[in-house]
Amino acid sequence: MSTLTPKLRSAMAIAASLLVIQPPATFAASHREAPITALDQKADITDWFAFVSPEHPDRVIFIMNVDPFLEPSNGPNYFPFDPGILYEMKIDNNHDGVPDITFQFRFQTQLTNPGIFTGFVGNLAGIPPITSLTGDGAQGLGIQQTYSVTMVTSSGSMPISDDQVLHTVPSNVGPRTMPNYASLVQQGIYTLDNGMRVFAGTVADPFFIDLGGVFDSLNLRASVAPVLSAAVDGDDHNNYAPNAVAGFNVNSIVLEVPITMLTSDGQTHAASDAAAVIGSYATTSRQRITVLGEEGRGRWAQVQRLGNPLINEAIIGTGAKDRFSMSEPIHDIQFANFLLNPLLPQIFATLGLPVPKAPRTDLLPLVQYMAPICPGCTAAQAGPVADLLRLNTGIPPTSTATAKRLGFIAGDSAGWPNGRRLTDDVLDIALRALEGILVNSTTYGAPLGDGVNVSSSALGVAFPFEGPAYSGRNSVHEGPGQAGCALQPNGICPVN
Repeated sequence: MSTLTPKLRSAMAIAASLLVIQPPATFAASHREAPITALDQKADITDWFAFVSPEHPDRVIFIMNVDPFLEPSNGPNYFPFDPGILYEMKIDNNHDGVPDITFQFRFQTQLTNPGIFTGFVGNLAGIPPITSLTGDGAQGLGIQQTYSVTMVTSSGSMPISDDQVLHTVPSNVGPRTMPNYASLVQQGIYTLDNGMRVFAGTVADPFFIDLGGVFDSLNLRASVAPVLSAAVDGDDHNNYAPNAVAGFNVNSIVLEVPITMLTSDGQTHAASDAAAVIGSYATTSRQRITVLGEEGRGRWAQVQRLGNPLINEAIIGTGAKDRFSMSEPIHDIQFANFLLNPLLPQIFATLGLPVPKAPRTDLLPLVQYMAPICPGCTAAQAGPVADLLRLNTGIPPTSTATAKRLGFIAGDSAGWPNGRRLTDDVLDIALRALEGILVNSTTYGAPLGDGVNVSSSALGVAFPFEGPAYSGRNSVHEGPGQAGCALQPNGICPVN
C-alpha cells in the first residue's frame, strides 16, 4: 500500500514486530468457530450481519444468528432461546474500538399448557391449529417465549419495547400444526421506540457453504485447488456443490435502527465523511455461576463474540480461538501476528498460487477504520486493531435483485467487507482476501471458492429479510449425490 501515511506505516511496523511463531490457524467457515462454542451451542453466534436496509435506506439492519444446525423435525421441545444468555449487539461510532451503543436481549420461557405431550400441537384432540402467537389461535403453544430489548449508552440503560409484550416466533412444526406459518412470522415483527423494528424467532439458516469439502483439507467439489471456472464464478444464482446448511434452521434476532440513532452526532453523512462509518459486533454472555434449569448468579462472562466473518474463522489459530471469543475487540492487538502472517495464504502458495509476502498489511482495512470502507478516515481516525464489522452508512444499499455475491471486490460497494448482507458469499470473499486481492486484483486475483454461490433459503426483500423456518415435517437437506445444484446433471450435487 504505497499511499499509506508515515504514521500508519509506523503503526504497522510495530504490529509486524509482534509476529511470533504460533500454532497454525485452522481454516473454518462453519458455525462452531471455537472449542468453547462447540461445547455451548446455545451461546454460539453463527453469523453477524449489518447492512443499510434496501427497504428503508435511512436505517441499518443488524442480524444476530445463534444456535447452529437446528434440525427442523427435532421435537418435542424444538429450539427456544436460552433465558440464561445475555444476547448483545454492540456499536462503536467514534472509531475507538469501544462500544458506544449496546442493544441487549433477554428471553423468558412460559409453559402455557403443561399437559400437552409436545411443545406445539394443533388440529388434534380438539386443539385448534396454531394461527397466533398469543390469545385465540395460540392454545397449541405449550411453550411460549417473550423477550425484552434494552438500549445502553453512556447516559444509562432504558427499555425500548414501548410497553409491548414481545413474542418470539417458534419453530415451524409443520402444515397441520401451523397451517399459515408466514402469518406467524409477520406477527413476530414489532415496532419499538423511535421507529425501530425487531423480530426474534427461528428462521431458515441463510448461510451457504460446502462444509464437507472445506473441512476435508480444502477438498472442494466445484473447483480445482481451489480455483473456480469462469462459468461457475460468474454465476450468482446457482450452486454447483452441496450447501451443507441447507434445510437447517437457526435462531435469529433482527433489529432495524435509524441511522441517526447510530452515528456519533445523530446525523446522516455522505460516504466520504468519516462520521458515516460505524463498527459493530455481537456477543453472548452467561453469568459466572450457571446451573442448567436454574437462574444464574454473578457477573456476566462473555462466551463468544463475532464481528467480521473472516477473522476468527480463517485467521485465528485454534489454540487462541477461545481467548479471542472471550476478549474485547479493543485488545485485539494481541492477535496481530495471526493477521499479519496468516497460515492459509501459505497453503495457497503450496498449491502454486501467488500470494503476497508477510507482513500482510493489506488485511488491516478489515480491522481498522481506513479506505476503502472509510475513505474519509485519516490515519489518526484508524483506531486500534479491532475485529469490528465496519459499515459505511453513507453508501446506498444495492437492491436484493442486483446485489453481487462477491460484494465489494466485485464492484458492489454495499457488500462485505462494507458491512455484511445475507447474500454475500463470505467464504469466497475471504479466500480471495487472504490470497491478496486487496493488494493487486490482477496478480492475486484467482477466482477461489467452493461453488456454493447462493443461499438455499427463501430470503426476503423486506424486514426481517431472512426466510421462514424450514418445516419440521417437510424439510430436506442437500448433500453430495442429492438434489440442490440446479445446473448440474439432473440437478444432483456432485460427490467428488
